[in-house]
Amino acid sequence: MHDHQKCRELFERLSEYIDDELDAANCDAIDAHLQDCPPCQSCLATLQQTVALCREMKTSAMPEAASQRLRAMIEKMLAR
Repeated sequence: MHDHQKCRELFERLSEYIDDELDAANCDAIDAHLQDCPPCQSCLATLQQTVALCREMKTSAMPEAASQRLRAMIEKMLAR
């Protein structure tokens, strides 16, 4: 029988897992779960693809007119 609680626990730590922020024991437990859980394997692959796409995105500067309006609104709020 599949333990969905284990999947939820894995999902809560998946971001830390792919960022290598977990200790070896937690990584080993996640690796063991992933070996036998195709849905979690898919979730991991999707998250890894999402992170890779986000890293590849180019940022663009805010248009100067919008930047000036935003600055003016912030200054107005701070003046209150």
